[in-house]
Amino acid sequence: MRVVSGKYKGHPLKPMPGKQTRPTTDKVKEAIFQVIGPYFDGGLGLDLFAGSGGLGIEAISRGADKVLFVDKHPRAIQAINQNIQTLNIKDQTEVYKTDAFRALKAAAKRGFVFDWIFLDPPYERVSFQSLFESIVNLNLVQEGSILVCEHSTNDSLPQDFEQLEQMKKVEYGSTIALSLYRVI
Repeated sequence: MRVVSGKYKGHPLKPMPGKQTRPTTDKVKEAIFQVIGPYFDGGLGLDLFAGSGGLGIEAISRGADKVLFVDKHPRAIQAINQNIQTLNIKDQTEVYKTDAFRALKAAAKRGFVFDWIFLDPPYERVSFQSLFESIVNLNLVQEGSILVCEHSTNDSLPQDFEQLEQMKKVEYGSTIALSLYRVI
């Protein structure tokens, strides 16, 4: 695992130990950022179900001002913090060990509105419908915000959801799919 492009290009990232997560491959990461960037002039991101923090760190490397990282597993939080420390980007991050839905409510209470939300939950164990409802109902996005969903090819995500419009859906092999939504 490594940072694919930007300021920290080529820097290795420590993965979360164990088999509870599937790190996003370089190929998928590059595809995501070619659609949503590829580089940014500031902005705020949320890496929900962050694992080792690879997507959020990639966003910072490509110019995002700040990213919030959320995962409920202690080993994930440890890996995220080590990666943040290695790259010396603590001032551009906030890391939370909590449930995704609690994190969304807490972000809304703080008035956060995200430019990008990366959603990579455990395959087939979290409802994207419920995530979309929370994100939209809590006003965590605005026109132009982008949601990036990495999911199993078995998951059926909606073409559109309220003000979310699917920009792209791509399958990588027989197990990984990527669906990107823009807020209209």
